[in-house]
Amino acid sequence: MKSAIFAAAIASAAAFAPAPVAQTTTALSAFESELGAQPPIGFWDPLGLLDEAGQTRFDRLRYVEIKHGRICQLAFLGNIITRAGIHIPGDIDTAGDAFDSYPNGIAAFFGPDSIPTAGLVQIVAFIGWLECAFMRDVEGTGNEHVGDFRNGYIDFGWDDFDEEEKLSKRAIELNNGRAAMMGILGLMVHEELGGTLPVVGDM
Repeated sequence: MKSAIFAAAIASAAAFAPAPVAQTTTALSAFESELGAQPPIGFWDPLGLLDEAGQTRFDRLRYVEIKHGRICQLAFLGNIITRAGIHIPGDIDTAGDAFDSYPNGIAAFFGPDSIPTAGLVQIVAFIGWLECAFMRDVEGTGNEHVGDFRNGYIDFGWDDFDEEEKLSKRAIELNNGRAAMMGILGLMVHEELGGTLPVVGDM
């Protein structure tokens, strides 16, 4: 586990190094003005995933980026909250095991005190239900952009924003998602390394 997480950390750190892969003129001209290509880096595709790609390919990658960013924001916040000692009250099963009786982070899934297999199956099933029922773009429901999962019944004031504010909100979500992806990976690495982190506490 430690070696796998360490390798993932090295791969993520390498993403910040200067990219040896040259961008094609086609990719630059097509996507350098897309949302998310913002200062100081601008359009940046070190792995060349968009070389000679069309809008469909870009939209697919953007869809995956937004979804992963949202998941990682929840994961990072969940780590902070549970490590602060805040848990759902009550028992997690009929045997009387309390929610706060299980460890935080990776240890909740792997190790001697991890959540039982039946509990993990329920978690996966719940995520699958969300994925199929809600976390998808239903055509013909008025969704405005990739990653818009309102599907005609969730708003929370989005339609009251002007176009400039909508772009700003979407850019903020992208940046927060990117930061959260690095943040949760960092927490996973530090959990395996041990020690103490500011705000988070003992790992």
